Amino acid sequence: MKAIAIRQYGGPEVVEWTELPDPKVGPDSVLVRVKAAGVNPVDWKIREGLLDGILDAHFPLIMGWDLAGVVQAVGGGVTEFRPGDEVIGYVRKDGVEHGTYAELVAAPVRTLARKPAALDWAQAGGLPLAGLTAYQSLVKALGVQPGETVLVHAAAGGVGVLAVQIAGAVGARVIGTASERNHAFLRGLGVEPVEYGDGLADRVRALAPDGVDAALDLVGGDAVEVSATLLKDPTRIASVADYGVVARGGHYVWVRPDAADLTELARLADTGRLTVPIASTFPLAQAASAQALSAEGRTRGKIVLLVD
Repeated sequence: MKAIAIRQYGGPEVVEWTELPDPKVGPDSVLVRVKAAGVNPVDWKIREGLLDGILDAHFPLIMGWDLAGVVQAVGGGVTEFRPGDEVIGYVRKDGVEHGTYAELVAAPVRTLARKPAALDWAQAGGLPLAGLTAYQSLVKALGVQPGETVLVHAAAGGVGVLAVQIAGAVGARVIGTASERNHAFLRGLGVEPVEYGDGLADRVRALAPDGVDAALDLVGGDAVEVSATLLKDPTRIASVADYGVVARGGHYVWVRPDAADLTELARLADTGRLTVPIASTFPLAQAASAQALSAEGRTRGKIVLLVD
């Protein structure tokens, strides 16, 4: 099969478009022919070795954790899927080696759900990691309820655009930080946008004088500190970027594969309450360029690789 792999840590120059053996399919896995693979910041961070302290890497290393595709074969113990099923997956395993930037992926059934019919392949491929991050932060860690006010930092980014929709689907009021150029876009998603940077707390208080019920930090920096001044309950903050949030009584979220959560995201998409805005698509062979765009940190929505 064709795949995008690296044989050592480094910059975009170590990314190879190469031929590798087809993956073996275990008893509790299925073989998926990939149609689309989401690009996430964690991908280039792994490539650069920034997560070597917490993830075992084995080379050659196929990057990527997101996919949407079609089941080609199933392992002997699999009853959940059959060949021809369209699926989405957050295929994160214990080690980093057999990722989703490939024509074929062997995916454990615990990492998969059925593809939402309402989304095309690019949208479906961009949903799993970002959608699960948003869902597990807002619904599971923070327990956001109808009528509450939620502050989402970096609301126009890959996770943010899904987080604001999930919060809205729960019935929450959403205030989101973003640059001015993204404010009209966020209003279209039902968000009350505010400019990030100096004076953020005052701008949020102008909208919510009594403070906010929960906050989600997707950017790091001073987001946790600013949020602490706005929260009615200082423990109702979750961050995917700042582990220091735990010392404040908040929640650090490292997204987990979860078939039930993926199924709920698919249900939200199929009922019209969740869509996946696409910033850019690239052919699989141009993964290095896609990662370079991701590393700039200024995209609106998801970057996705399309597999022909």
